[in-house]
Amino acid sequence: MIANYLTGLREGLEASLVVSILTAYVVKSGRRDRLPDIWLGVGAALALSLAFGAVLQFTSQSMSFEAQETFGGLMSIFAVGLVTWMIFWMRRTARFIKSDLEGKVADALAMSRFAVIVIAFVSVGREGIETSLFLWASTQTAGGGISPLVGIVLGIGTAVVLGYLMYRSAVRINLAKFFIYTSYALVVVAAGVLAYGVHDLQEAGRLPGIDNILFDISATIPLTSWYGSLLRGAFNFTPAPTVLEFVVWIGYLVTVFALLLWPRRATSPAGQQNSRVRRVVFGTVVGAAAVIAVGVVVSGTSAQETPKASDTYAVDSGNRTCDLAQRHFDAGKVAFEVTNSGDDITEVYVFGQKNGSFSRIVNEVEDIAPGATATMTVNLSPGHYQVMCKPGMVDDHAVGVVITAS
Repeated sequence: MIANYLTGLREGLEASLVVSILTAYVVKSGRRDRLPDIWLGVGAALALSLAFGAVLQFTSQSMSFEAQETFGGLMSIFAVGLVTWMIFWMRRTARFIKSDLEGKVADALAMSRFAVIVIAFVSVGREGIETSLFLWASTQTAGGGISPLVGIVLGIGTAVVLGYLMYRSAVRINLAKFFIYTSYALVVVAAGVLAYGVHDLQEAGRLPGIDNILFDISATIPLTSWYGSLLRGAFNFTPAPTVLEFVVWIGYLVTVFALLLWPRRATSPAGQQNSRVRRVVFGTVVGAAAVIAVGVVVSGTSAQETPKASDTYAVDSGNRTCDLAQRHFDAGKVAFEVTNSGDDITEVYVFGQKNGSFSRIVNEVEDIAPGATATMTVNLSPGHYQVMCKPGMVDDHAVGVVITAS
Protein backbone atom coordinates (compact mmCIF):
# COMPACT_ATOMS: atom_id res chain seq x y z
CA MET A 1 0.00 0.00 0.00
CA ILE A 2 2.84 2.40 0.82
CA ALA A 3 4.52 1.87 -2.55
CA ASN A 4 1.22 2.36 -4.37
CA TYR A 5 0.46 5.51 -2.36
CA LEU A 6 3.86 6.94 -3.21
CA THR A 7 3.46 6.10 -6.90
CA GLY A 8 -0.02 7.60 -7.02
CA LEU A 9 1.21 10.74 -5.24
CA ARG A 10 4.22 11.29 -7.48
CA GLU A 11 2.51 10.53 -10.79
CA GLY A 12 -0.71 12.28 -9.77
CA LEU A 13 1.13 15.44 -8.78
CA GLU A 14 2.89 15.56 -12.14
CA ALA A 15 -0.50 15.44 -13.90
CA SER A 16 -1.97 17.99 -11.45
CA LEU A 17 0.87 20.40 -12.17
CA VAL A 18 0.26 20.10 -15.90
CA VAL A 19 -3.44 20.88 -15.44
CA SER A 20 -2.63 23.80 -13.10
CA ILE A 21 -0.21 25.33 -15.60
CA LEU A 22 -2.70 25.03 -18.47
CA THR A 23 -5.65 26.50 -16.56
CA ALA A 24 -3.60 29.26 -14.93
CA TYR A 25 -2.26 30.45 -18.29
CA VAL A 26 -5.71 30.47 -19.89
CA VAL A 27 -7.13 32.49 -16.96
CA LYS A 28 -4.23 34.99 -16.99
CA SER A 29 -4.69 35.40 -20.74
CA GLY A 30 -8.27 36.49 -20.19
CA ARG A 31 -9.63 33.48 -22.08
CA ARG A 32 -11.82 31.86 -19.42
CA ASP A 33 -14.15 30.85 -22.24
CA ARG A 34 -11.57 28.20 -23.18
CA LEU A 35 -11.52 26.56 -19.72
CA PRO A 36 -14.24 24.05 -20.74
CA ASP A 37 -11.98 23.03 -23.63
CA ILE A 38 -9.12 22.40 -21.19
CA TRP A 39 -11.32 20.25 -18.98
CA LEU A 40 -12.73 18.38 -21.99
CA GLY A 41 -9.20 17.44 -23.03
CA VAL A 42 -8.31 16.47 -19.44
CA GLY A 43 -11.47 14.36 -19.13
CA ALA A 44 -10.75 12.56 -22.40
CA ALA A 45 -7.17 11.87 -21.23
CA LEU A 46 -8.43 10.45 -17.92
CA ALA A 47 -10.93 8.26 -19.75
CA LEU A 48 -8.16 6.96 -22.02
CA SER A 49 -5.93 6.22 -19.02
CA LEU A 50 -8.69 4.28 -17.23
CA ALA A 51 -9.51 2.38 -20.42
CA PHE A 52 -5.83 1.53 -20.88
CA GLY A 53 -5.65 0.17 -17.33
CA ALA A 54 -8.82 -1.87 -17.86
CA VAL A 55 -7.44 -3.33 -21.10
CA LEU A 56 -4.26 -4.38 -19.28
CA GLN A 57 -6.26 -6.06 -16.51
CA PHE A 58 -8.85 -7.85 -18.64
CA THR A 59 -6.32 -8.87 -21.30
CA SER A 60 -4.08 -10.55 -18.74
CA GLN A 61 -7.03 -12.37 -17.14
CA SER A 62 -8.11 -13.93 -20.45
CA MET A 63 -4.77 -15.65 -21.10
CA SER A 64 -3.36 -19.05 -20.35
CA PHE A 65 -0.98 -19.20 -17.38
CA GLU A 66 2.22 -19.08 -19.45
CA ALA A 67 0.95 -16.21 -21.61
CA GLN A 68 -0.35 -14.35 -18.55
CA GLU A 69 3.01 -14.57 -16.79
CA THR A 70 4.86 -13.56 -19.97
CA PHE A 71 2.54 -10.61 -20.55
CA GLY A 72 2.80 -9.49 -16.92
CA GLY A 73 6.59 -9.81 -16.95
CA LEU A 74 7.02 -7.84 -20.19
CA MET A 75 4.61 -5.11 -19.09
CA SER A 76 6.39 -4.81 -15.73
CA ILE A 77 9.77 -4.41 -17.44
CA PHE A 78 8.29 -1.95 -19.94
CA ALA A 79 6.70 0.05 -17.10
CA VAL A 80 10.01 0.24 -15.24
CA GLY A 81 11.78 1.41 -18.40
CA LEU A 82 9.16 4.09 -18.97
CA VAL A 83 9.20 5.34 -15.38
CA THR A 84 13.01 5.35 -15.29
CA TRP A 85 13.11 7.41 -18.45
CA MET A 86 10.49 9.81 -17.01
CA ILE A 87 12.53 10.23 -13.83
CA PHE A 88 15.57 11.36 -15.79
CA TRP A 89 13.44 13.39 -18.20
CA MET A 90 11.85 15.27 -15.29
CA ARG A 91 15.27 15.77 -13.72
CA ARG A 92 16.60 17.33 -16.91
CA THR A 93 13.60 19.38 -18.14
CA ALA A 94 11.51 20.23 -15.03
CA ARG A 95 12.62 23.88 -15.08
CA PHE A 96 11.34 24.30 -18.66
CA ILE A 97 7.95 22.57 -18.36
CA LYS A 98 6.01 25.70 -17.44
CA SER A 99 7.35 27.84 -20.28
CA ASP A 100 7.00 24.97 -22.77
CA LEU A 101 3.35 24.30 -21.89
CA GLU A 102 2.48 28.00 -21.85
CA GLY A 103 4.00 28.39 -25.32
CA LYS A 104 1.93 25.50 -26.66
CA VAL A 105 -1.27 26.85 -25.09
CA ALA A 106 -0.60 30.32 -26.53
CA ASP A 107 -0.28 28.82 -30.02
CA ALA A 108 -3.43 26.73 -29.49
CA LEU A 109 -5.46 29.77 -28.32
CA ALA A 110 -4.50 31.56 -31.50
CA MET A 111 -5.70 28.65 -33.61
CA SER A 112 -8.96 26.95 -32.61
CA ARG A 113 -10.95 25.33 -29.83
CA PHE A 114 -9.95 21.89 -31.07
CA ALA A 115 -6.26 22.79 -30.75
CA VAL A 116 -6.75 23.68 -27.07
CA ILE A 117 -8.51 20.35 -26.46
CA VAL A 118 -5.68 18.46 -28.15
CA ILE A 119 -2.99 20.24 -26.11
CA ALA A 120 -4.76 19.38 -22.85
CA PHE A 121 -5.45 15.81 -23.99
CA VAL A 122 -1.86 15.09 -25.08
CA SER A 123 -0.23 16.81 -22.08
CA VAL A 124 -2.34 14.96 -19.49
CA GLY A 125 -2.75 11.75 -21.50
CA ARG A 126 1.01 11.17 -21.57
CA GLU A 127 1.12 11.32 -17.78
CA GLY A 128 -2.05 9.22 -17.50
CA ILE A 129 -0.85 6.37 -19.69
CA GLU A 130 2.45 6.22 -17.84
CA THR A 131 0.65 6.26 -14.50
CA SER A 132 -1.83 3.52 -15.50
CA LEU A 133 0.93 1.23 -16.76
CA PHE A 134 3.21 1.62 -13.77
CA LEU A 135 0.38 1.42 -11.23
CA TRP A 136 -0.91 -1.75 -12.91
CA ALA A 137 2.57 -3.27 -12.78
CA SER A 138 3.23 -2.21 -9.18
CA THR A 139 -0.21 -3.51 -8.13
CA GLN A 140 0.72 -6.95 -9.48
CA THR A 141 3.73 -7.02 -7.16
CA ALA A 142 1.56 -6.07 -4.17
CA GLY A 143 -0.63 -9.12 -4.54
CA GLY A 144 -4.36 -9.32 -4.06
CA GLY A 145 -6.71 -7.51 -1.76
CA ILE A 146 -8.01 -3.97 -1.73
CA SER A 147 -5.00 -2.30 -0.07
CA PRO A 148 -3.11 -1.56 -3.34
CA LEU A 149 -6.21 0.17 -4.75
CA VAL A 150 -6.66 2.12 -1.52
CA GLY A 151 -3.04 3.25 -1.67
CA ILE A 152 -3.40 4.37 -5.29
CA VAL A 153 -6.63 6.29 -4.63
CA LEU A 154 -5.21 7.99 -1.55
CA GLY A 155 -2.02 8.93 -3.39
CA ILE A 156 -3.82 10.39 -6.40
CA GLY A 157 -6.35 12.11 -4.11
CA THR A 158 -3.54 13.74 -2.14
CA ALA A 159 -1.91 14.87 -5.39
CA VAL A 160 -5.15 16.43 -6.64
CA VAL A 161 -5.62 18.34 -3.36
CA LEU A 162 -2.01 19.57 -3.42
CA GLY A 163 -2.32 20.57 -7.06
CA TYR A 164 -5.46 22.60 -6.34
CA LEU A 165 -3.90 24.28 -3.30
CA MET A 166 -0.82 25.21 -5.31
CA TYR A 167 -3.03 26.58 -8.07
CA ARG A 168 -4.84 28.73 -5.48
CA SER A 169 -1.44 29.68 -3.98
CA ALA A 170 -2.63 28.31 -0.64
CA VAL A 171 0.52 26.18 -0.22
CA ARG A 172 4.04 26.32 -1.57
CA ILE A 173 6.10 23.21 -2.18
CA ASN A 174 9.73 23.05 -3.16
CA LEU A 175 9.00 20.96 -6.25
CA ALA A 176 12.68 20.48 -7.09
CA LYS A 177 13.32 18.72 -3.77
CA PHE A 178 9.98 16.92 -3.93
CA PHE A 179 10.79 15.33 -7.29
CA ILE A 180 14.36 14.55 -6.22
CA TYR A 181 13.31 12.67 -3.07
CA THR A 182 10.33 10.94 -4.68
CA SER A 183 12.62 9.91 -7.55
CA TYR A 184 14.80 8.06 -5.07
CA ALA A 185 11.77 6.32 -3.58
CA LEU A 186 10.36 5.48 -7.02
CA VAL A 187 13.65 3.86 -8.01
CA VAL A 188 13.32 1.47 -5.06
CA VAL A 189 9.71 0.70 -6.01
CA ALA A 190 10.68 0.24 -9.66
CA ALA A 191 13.47 -2.18 -8.69
CA GLY A 192 10.88 -4.38 -6.99
CA VAL A 193 8.57 -4.21 -10.02
CA LEU A 194 11.48 -5.12 -12.31
CA ALA A 195 12.42 -8.11 -10.15
CA TYR A 196 8.78 -9.20 -10.09
CA GLY A 197 8.66 -8.98 -13.89
CA VAL A 198 11.76 -11.15 -14.19
CA HIS A 199 10.21 -13.68 -11.80
CA ASP A 200 7.04 -13.76 -13.94
CA LEU A 201 9.12 -14.53 -17.03
CA GLN A 202 10.90 -17.29 -15.11
CA GLU A 203 7.58 -18.81 -14.07
CA ALA A 204 6.47 -18.69 -17.70
CA GLY A 205 9.63 -20.53 -18.74
CA ARG A 206 10.90 -17.56 -20.78
CA LEU A 207 13.92 -17.08 -18.52
CA PRO A 208 15.93 -19.80 -16.75
CA GLY A 209 16.59 -20.25 -13.05
CA ILE A 210 13.14 -20.50 -11.46
CA ASP A 211 14.44 -23.25 -9.14
CA ASN A 212 17.68 -21.44 -8.25
CA ILE A 213 16.59 -19.80 -5.00
CA LEU A 214 19.32 -17.54 -3.61
CA PHE A 215 17.96 -17.64 -0.05
CA ASP A 216 14.68 -18.27 1.73
CA ILE A 217 13.92 -16.24 4.86
CA SER A 218 10.14 -16.70 4.71
CA ALA A 219 10.20 -18.42 8.10
CA THR A 220 12.07 -15.46 9.62
CA ILE A 221 10.15 -12.71 7.82
CA PRO A 222 6.76 -14.18 6.88
CA LEU A 223 4.72 -12.01 4.54
CA THR A 224 1.73 -12.53 6.81
CA SER A 225 3.45 -10.65 9.67
CA TRP A 226 3.05 -6.89 10.06
CA TYR A 227 6.70 -6.27 9.29
CA GLY A 228 6.62 -8.61 6.31
CA SER A 229 3.56 -6.81 4.95
CA LEU A 230 5.27 -3.46 5.57
CA LEU A 231 8.42 -4.53 3.71
CA ARG A 232 6.39 -5.91 0.84
CA GLY A 233 4.19 -2.83 0.62
CA ALA A 234 7.07 -0.36 0.84
CA PHE A 235 9.83 -2.14 -1.11
CA ASN A 236 8.10 -5.05 -2.95
CA PHE A 237 10.10 -7.36 -0.69
CA THR A 238 10.15 -11.09 -1.48
CA PRO A 239 11.58 -13.51 1.10
CA ALA A 240 12.71 -16.15 -1.42
CA PRO A 241 14.15 -14.53 -4.56
CA THR A 242 15.80 -16.44 -7.35
CA VAL A 243 19.43 -15.69 -8.18
CA LEU A 244 18.50 -13.89 -11.40
CA GLU A 245 15.74 -11.94 -9.68
CA PHE A 246 18.13 -10.67 -7.01
CA VAL A 247 20.90 -9.85 -9.50
CA VAL A 248 18.48 -7.79 -11.61
CA TRP A 249 17.14 -6.03 -8.50
CA ILE A 250 20.52 -5.03 -7.08
CA GLY A 251 21.91 -4.23 -10.55
CA TYR A 252 19.06 -1.84 -11.30
CA LEU A 253 19.39 -0.09 -7.92
CA VAL A 254 23.15 0.40 -8.21
CA THR A 255 23.02 1.57 -11.84
CA VAL A 256 20.13 4.01 -11.53
CA PHE A 257 21.25 5.49 -8.20
CA ALA A 258 24.75 5.97 -9.62
CA LEU A 259 23.30 7.88 -12.58
CA LEU A 260 20.98 9.92 -10.38
CA LEU A 261 23.69 10.92 -7.93
CA TRP A 262 26.35 11.58 -10.58
CA PRO A 263 27.08 15.33 -10.84
CA ARG A 264 25.37 16.95 -13.80
CA ARG A 265 27.24 19.07 -16.31
CA ALA A 266 26.03 21.73 -18.67
CA THR A 267 24.55 20.27 -21.83
CA SER A 268 26.67 20.96 -24.92
CA PRO A 269 25.52 20.62 -28.54
CA ALA A 270 27.24 17.22 -28.57
CA GLY A 271 25.38 16.32 -25.40
CA GLN A 272 22.10 17.33 -27.01
CA GLN A 273 22.92 15.12 -29.97
CA ASN A 274 23.67 12.23 -27.61
CA SER A 275 20.35 12.90 -25.89
CA ARG A 276 18.57 12.60 -29.22
CA VAL A 277 20.40 9.33 -29.89
CA ARG A 278 19.32 8.02 -26.48
CA ARG A 279 15.72 8.93 -27.25
CA VAL A 280 15.91 7.04 -30.55
CA VAL A 281 17.37 4.00 -28.78
CA PHE A 282 14.70 4.20 -26.08
CA GLY A 283 11.97 4.47 -28.71
CA THR A 284 13.36 1.41 -30.48
CA VAL A 285 13.36 -0.61 -27.26
CA VAL A 286 9.82 0.52 -26.46
CA GLY A 287 8.67 -0.42 -29.94
CA ALA A 288 10.27 -3.84 -29.70
CA ALA A 289 8.66 -4.45 -26.30
CA ALA A 290 5.28 -3.40 -27.70
CA VAL A 291 5.63 -5.79 -30.65
CA ILE A 292 6.54 -8.67 -28.32
CA ALA A 293 3.64 -7.85 -26.01
CA VAL A 294 1.18 -7.79 -28.91
CA GLY A 295 2.53 -11.14 -30.04
CA VAL A 296 1.96 -12.56 -26.57
CA VAL A 297 -1.60 -11.23 -26.52
CA VAL A 298 -2.39 -12.65 -29.95
CA SER A 299 -0.83 -16.05 -29.29
CA GLY A 300 -1.72 -16.44 -25.62
CA THR A 301 -5.27 -15.17 -25.26
CA SER A 302 -7.57 -18.06 -24.48
CA ALA A 303 -10.65 -18.35 -26.62
CA GLN A 304 -12.10 -21.21 -24.63
CA GLU A 305 -15.46 -20.98 -22.98
CA THR A 306 -15.95 -20.36 -19.29
CA PRO A 307 -16.13 -23.70 -17.46
CA LYS A 308 -19.55 -25.04 -16.58
CA ALA A 309 -20.56 -25.43 -12.97
CA SER A 310 -20.26 -29.22 -13.31
CA ASP A 311 -16.59 -28.79 -14.28
CA THR A 312 -15.72 -26.81 -11.14
CA TYR A 313 -14.16 -28.70 -8.25
CA ALA A 314 -13.57 -27.62 -4.67
CA VAL A 315 -10.13 -27.26 -3.10
CA ASP A 316 -9.91 -26.49 0.61
CA SER A 317 -6.65 -24.94 1.88
CA GLY A 318 -6.41 -25.19 5.66
CA ASN A 319 -3.65 -24.36 8.14
CA ARG A 320 -1.68 -27.49 7.21
CA THR A 321 -4.08 -29.27 4.87
CA CYS A 322 -4.95 -29.36 1.19
CA ASP A 323 -8.19 -31.22 0.54
CA LEU A 324 -9.73 -32.08 -2.83
CA ALA A 325 -13.09 -33.75 -3.14
CA GLN A 326 -11.91 -35.51 -6.29
CA ARG A 327 -8.49 -36.67 -7.51
CA HIS A 328 -9.25 -38.11 -10.93
CA PHE A 329 -10.38 -35.83 -13.76
CA ASP A 330 -11.20 -36.01 -17.44
CA ALA A 331 -8.47 -34.43 -19.55
CA GLY A 332 -9.36 -30.94 -20.71
CA LYS A 333 -10.29 -27.69 -19.06
CA VAL A 334 -10.97 -27.96 -15.32
CA ALA A 335 -11.80 -25.19 -12.85
CA PHE A 336 -10.86 -25.38 -9.18
CA GLU A 337 -12.69 -23.23 -6.64
CA VAL A 338 -10.16 -22.65 -3.87
CA THR A 339 -11.41 -21.82 -0.38
CA ASN A 340 -9.04 -20.67 2.33
CA SER A 341 -10.30 -22.20 5.58
CA GLY A 342 -7.05 -21.45 7.41
CA ASP A 343 -5.92 -18.52 9.51
CA ASP A 344 -3.29 -17.07 7.13
CA ILE A 345 -3.15 -15.86 3.55
CA THR A 346 -2.61 -18.83 1.26
CA GLU A 347 -1.70 -19.63 -2.33
CA VAL A 348 -2.42 -22.74 -4.39
CA TYR A 349 -0.44 -24.12 -7.34
CA VAL A 350 -1.01 -26.83 -9.93
CA PHE A 351 2.29 -28.40 -10.99
CA GLY A 352 2.93 -30.60 -14.00
CA GLN A 353 5.78 -33.07 -14.31
CA LYS A 354 9.16 -31.96 -15.62
CA ASN A 355 12.30 -34.09 -15.57
CA GLY A 356 10.62 -36.61 -13.28
CA SER A 357 9.37 -34.15 -10.66
CA PHE A 358 6.42 -31.82 -10.17
CA SER A 359 8.26 -28.58 -11.00
CA ARG A 360 6.40 -27.13 -14.00
CA ILE A 361 3.83 -24.53 -12.93
CA VAL A 362 0.57 -25.00 -14.83
CA ASN A 363 -1.35 -22.30 -12.96
CA GLU A 364 -1.56 -20.58 -9.59
CA VAL A 365 -3.72 -18.34 -7.43
CA GLU A 366 -2.03 -16.15 -4.84
CA ASP A 367 -2.87 -14.00 -1.82
CA ILE A 368 -6.18 -15.68 -0.90
CA ALA A 369 -7.30 -14.12 2.37
CA PRO A 370 -8.75 -16.27 5.20
CA GLY A 371 -12.37 -17.12 4.41
CA ALA A 372 -12.04 -15.97 0.79
CA THR A 373 -12.41 -18.01 -2.39
CA ALA A 374 -10.70 -17.84 -5.77
CA THR A 375 -11.15 -19.71 -9.03
CA MET A 376 -8.25 -21.25 -10.94
CA THR A 377 -8.70 -22.76 -14.40
CA VAL A 378 -6.23 -25.28 -15.82
CA ASN A 379 -6.01 -27.26 -19.03
CA LEU A 380 -5.08 -30.82 -18.05
CA SER A 381 -3.50 -33.12 -20.59
CA PRO A 382 -3.45 -36.85 -19.74
CA GLY A 383 -0.97 -37.47 -16.93
CA HIS A 384 -0.25 -36.79 -13.27
CA TYR A 385 -0.25 -33.38 -11.58
CA GLN A 386 0.23 -32.01 -8.10
CA VAL A 387 -2.10 -29.52 -6.43
CA MET A 388 -0.08 -27.71 -3.76
CA CYS A 389 -1.49 -25.50 -1.01
CA LYS A 390 0.96 -23.15 0.68
CA PRO A 391 -0.58 -21.71 3.89
CA GLY A 392 1.04 -18.47 4.98
CA MET A 393 2.95 -18.57 1.65
CA VAL A 394 5.71 -20.42 3.52
CA ASP A 395 7.43 -23.30 1.71
CA ASP A 396 7.78 -25.37 4.90
CA HIS A 397 3.98 -25.33 5.30
CA ALA A 398 3.24 -26.54 1.76
CA VAL A 399 1.04 -29.60 1.33
CA GLY A 400 0.73 -31.37 -2.04
CA VAL A 401 -1.90 -33.73 -3.42
CA VAL A 402 -1.35 -35.77 -6.59
CA ILE A 403 -4.17 -35.85 -9.12
CA THR A 404 -4.60 -37.68 -12.42
CA ALA A 405 -6.12 -36.65 -15.74
CA SER A 406 -7.07 -39.16 -18.42
